[in-house]
Amino acid sequence: MEPSWWTTQYIVEGFGHLDHLGVGSARSAEAQRICDAALGYLDGKIRDSYLFLKKRGLLNLDNLGYLELHYLYTRSFFPHKPVAEDAREAVDYFLGQARKYWRQRDFYSMGLIALSLHRRGDREIPPRILASLREHSLHDEELGTWWRGAEGWFWYQAPIGRQALLIEAFSEIGSDTALVDEMRTWLLKMKQTTHWKTTVATAQACYALLLQGTEWLAGSELAQITLGGESLEPASSGSVEAGTGYFKTSWTASEIEPRLAQISVSNPNPVPSWGALHWQYWEDLDKITGAATPLSLSKKLFREIDSDRGKVLEQIGERARLKVGDKLVVRIELRSDRDMEYVHLKDMRGAGFEPINVLSRYKWQDGLGYYEATGDAATNFFIDYLRKGTYVFEYPLRVSQAGEFSNGIASIQCMYAPEFNSHSEGIRVLVQP
Repeated sequence: MEPSWWTTQYIVEGFGHLDHLGVGSARSAEAQRICDAALGYLDGKIRDSYLFLKKRGLLNLDNLGYLELHYLYTRSFFPHKPVAEDAREAVDYFLGQARKYWRQRDFYSMGLIALSLHRRGDREIPPRILASLREHSLHDEELGTWWRGAEGWFWYQAPIGRQALLIEAFSEIGSDTALVDEMRTWLLKMKQTTHWKTTVATAQACYALLLQGTEWLAGSELAQITLGGESLEPASSGSVEAGTGYFKTSWTASEIEPRLAQISVSNPNPVPSWGALHWQYWEDLDKITGAATPLSLSKKLFREIDSDRGKVLEQIGERARLKVGDKLVVRIELRSDRDMEYVHLKDMRGAGFEPINVLSRYKWQDGLGYYEATGDAATNFFIDYLRKGTYVFEYPLRVSQAGEFSNGIASIQCMYAPEFNSHSEGIRVLVQP
């Protein structure tokens, strides 16, 4: 295959990251040999890009591409290695383009420009770029601070890479440690409910978390948790995981008292932490009330009837009277306030109902792909990737038995963050013979 401009730059950028973090092997003789050869190739690429524009008389236009910007950023890690003589004019040209056209660029490109100019002694443009980035940032008390940009399959559209680069920019140029910590929080929260999808994203995220800001790995004290006025001691809960401070404990039914519902948590460290408390108990399905976390579910049951206007859906309420043979439609409304991966939605059926769709298959609906599997007592929906938003699931049932039944509840849980779960409320239905 042909040499790859971006891949070469990415490898050289990695050496720059290691050197910036103080990893000694990044300046070994072998690493220097690799970087010298690669930088010579990259200088040639930026020169060729410039000569192409110059030959066609296009130098007065906006020619600031992603590869050129990434070159300026990557090259900024190696000020001790002079740019090739025949490439200096090209580098000066694209630096001038960066100073002139930074306002028309996306957030990722603005981060590249800010770092490239700052490391070359520019003290005017980088602070203005950071001020603009602050104005366009999004903030949530739980999720931290981040930026929403166009997402796609190109290397410059990856949200993790964008966040990591902007963390680097604010760490190196700005002095707002609190903002940097909020940005790092967003990276970790994305890891909580999904995963850093590629080795590139993982390396970029780890680099960003190791940069300046509060030293998150220095906190050694555990969160202080009290239940019912009594302190929860990790020593009595089994071993505490090294590094993360994770521990787990449980209580038997005889130990659970109403006072345990009085819970307080305090974090003595200047770093974020999170956990979850699950209270499990037996209850009749029709008496269960709805519960929500960042995921929320609403389940409704409809009867399909024929009318002079065609088929219409009539919502069924508590203690509704149905007849054997009625066709029902289950409608589940799912809301999520963040992106999640590997989500399982399970909808339980009343004992007197039989599914009409008996074949399990993959479906695509309203931008959401999922696998629907019909079981003996429930219908399961397996979702690989759930984007933030609202979704509606529907499937038909047939009333097959007379009697009084609990309709069953719908429940959902995220595999990567089991504490994010929810369930709908239950109702009771009456079926006449």
